[in-house]
Amino acid sequence: MNGKIFVDTNVLVYAYDRSAPEKQRQALAVLDHLIEAGTGVISAQVLGEFFVTVTRKIVSPLSASEALERIQNYLQACAVLDMTGLIVLEAARGVRDHSLNFWDAQIWAAARLNQISVVFSEDFSHTAMIEGVYFLNPFAENFRLEEWA
Repeated sequence: MNGKIFVDTNVLVYAYDRSAPEKQRQALAVLDHLIEAGTGVISAQVLGEFFVTVTRKIVSPLSASEALERIQNYLQACAVLDMTGLIVLEAARGVRDHSLNFWDAQIWAAARLNQISVVFSEDFSHTAMIEGVYFLNPFAENFRLEEWA
């Protein structure tokens, strides 16, 4: 695997969600570290989910212009994976074989097919592993950023 860390949408969203100050602080620390180290990876799917969530679903939503600016920043700061037909196919297999919901399966498939062994997300059990991809919850009490990034 390549030392990169895939960042799920929830980590990006918490960086802008003032209603959860502890998670916001942790999300900012994680993102700052990954961006500074050059190891953060996101996908086009994550950016789309981020836009919808921060403009519609958080307590103090960003304007479309503010969200667009944040996406432009992430495009410059992180490697961005495109969604491909193979990722969709692998995600469908993840649903079938591992009972993942489809959107989480796309995260897993994008990481797996791009040889990224670690995903930071609160949507999976902390330290879960599926076919060589570890899922770590950066908001878990026992999470230590320095052990993974």
